[in-house]
Amino acid sequence: MSTDLGNPLVLSPEEAERAVLLAAPRGYCAGVDRAVVTVEQALDLYGAPVYVRKQIVHNKHVVADLEARGAVFVEELDEVPEGQTVVFSAHGVSPAVHAQAEERGLKTIDATCPLVTKVHHEAKRFAGEDYDILLIGHEGHEEVEGTAGEAPEHIQLVQGPEDVADIVVRDPAKVAWLSQTTLSVDETLETVAAIRERFPQLLDPPSDDICYATQNRQLAVKEIARDADLVIVVGSGNSSNSVRLVEVALEAGAGAAYRVDDASEIDEAWLEGVRTVSVTSGASVPEALVQGVLSFLAERGYPDARAVHSAEESLIFALPKELRRDLKAAAAGTGPDGR
Repeated sequence: MSTDLGNPLVLSPEEAERAVLLAAPRGYCAGVDRAVVTVEQALDLYGAPVYVRKQIVHNKHVVADLEARGAVFVEELDEVPEGQTVVFSAHGVSPAVHAQAEERGLKTIDATCPLVTKVHHEAKRFAGEDYDILLIGHEGHEEVEGTAGEAPEHIQLVQGPEDVADIVVRDPAKVAWLSQTTLSVDETLETVAAIRERFPQLLDPPSDDICYATQNRQLAVKEIARDADLVIVVGSGNSSNSVRLVEVALEAGAGAAYRVDDASEIDEAWLEGVRTVSVTSGASVPEALVQGVLSFLAERGYPDARAVHSAEESLIFALPKELRRDLKAAAAGTGPDGR
């Protein structure tokens, strides 16, 4: 349902009445793709059930599809029978969760996004150098819980600039910051600026914590939101990066912006008087859901979408080493346990 034109932002007079702009890039990032394929291949290799701690990625359709194939999603490891296989979600887990899995004799496959793992390593390094670490993120998010668990005695959560006044550190000269990977870039920089005003010697992480895909999708939605009467973001309500895309679209000048899980959640009243609709999706959203939204719009008189390219993505992550080992053993005919 999309048309890729050389200069998609220039509309002909005939198209000026109604237009649909489609963000590129959008949808699955390398970490999400890796995590979903991990569960799919684990099911193929070991057979159902394969247990998954928390949602593998934050998308209800992806979770439902994997459940239909035999994945069992649990909140905590005590729900997994001893000796069974459990996959850790893309958001990462704390060392305490790894220890619990070992104590219960569970076979683990760690599908943590490598970019989240990078933040875990940074937390351990800063803690090893005895820094107080200010972790910018959302309370209760699995990624924040996993990162904080790497050095709980060194890490305190900062949810936004409003929290900065209450920060207490041991030594203002030894303070570092890290962030959840799926935050709004602009809001995170605002929080960092507020922290630095209090602690001028604040140490930055060695590289940007907000992942490339989150940044690219925020850049893309800014491009398509500036002149849009309506922006539709496809993504689930518990997807931090999808929720942020709505906020970024509004800040960029969109007349209105809404998040939907799929086309069935679109309110036709949103389209009243709307000429330009822009569409994007969060990093955990299958492309089929976006195409469903475009079909919904086409049935209501909106033309094929014109793709607006703002970045190229080619990154691919290897599957978790535990799964690669067992796939190799199975291909050699020795079985996933090496026999």
